[in-house]
Amino acid sequence: MGMKGKIALGVVVGVVVIGAVSTAGGGDGTTDKADKGSASSGQHSGSGSGDKGGAGTKDKEDKAPAFDGDGSYVVGKDIQPGTYKTAGNSDSCYWERARDASGEFESILANDNVTGTSYVTVKASDKLFKTNGCEGWQTVGGKPSGAPATQKIGGDAGMLRVGVDIAPGTYKSAGNKDDGCYWERTKDALHSLESIAANDNVTGTAVVTVAAGDAYFKTTGCKDWTKSS
Repeated sequence: MGMKGKIALGVVVGVVVIGAVSTAGGGDGTTDKADKGSASSGQHSGSGSGDKGGAGTKDKEDKAPAFDGDGSYVVGKDIQPGTYKTAGNSDSCYWERARDASGEFESILANDNVTGTSYVTVKASDKLFKTNGCEGWQTVGGKPSGAPATQKIGGDAGMLRVGVDIAPGTYKSAGNKDDGCYWERTKDALHSLESIAANDNVTGTAVVTVAAGDAYFKTTGCKDWTKSS
């Protein structure tokens, strides 16, 4: 497992407040999380524009990682466009979609620091995908399948796929302190601002309804979520 990368100064650390809703998460042309660089290069391939995998179901995703969690990969050569998943990460996992290999801040299309699970869609127009300190990335594809038995979700579970890792419904997280709990409902795994359907930083109790039409639910720094309906 690689070491943490450098902090890319200039990226907004924490969250951006837009109206009454605060947003956290990188985007195509907009990055909103603390960034870190990445390390070595590697090679392998993946496919698919959807994503699959999760907890509580058996999904037909590759057993072996499509590529290692430490490396810089040229899109279309080292890895193929598609959606990938990394799971079981501590807080040392960082990934980045980049428009070129300059290493400059302006080249970042989207990025994130990951605890738990993350899904990322790499577009054909991306030039480079960087990953540092992450568990191996698996290719995921197709439509969600299975019936996840998710009465309780870990507050640091990361990014969960609706219909695979988490069932639609209303969830509650209580006892959160100092805006330390962040949740997000998202439309896709591109990690753009436009991907966010709703989000919040929470002190105290949070109640969120995850809709069947949501693609993912992201949770970090929260107390465990319990499904109430």
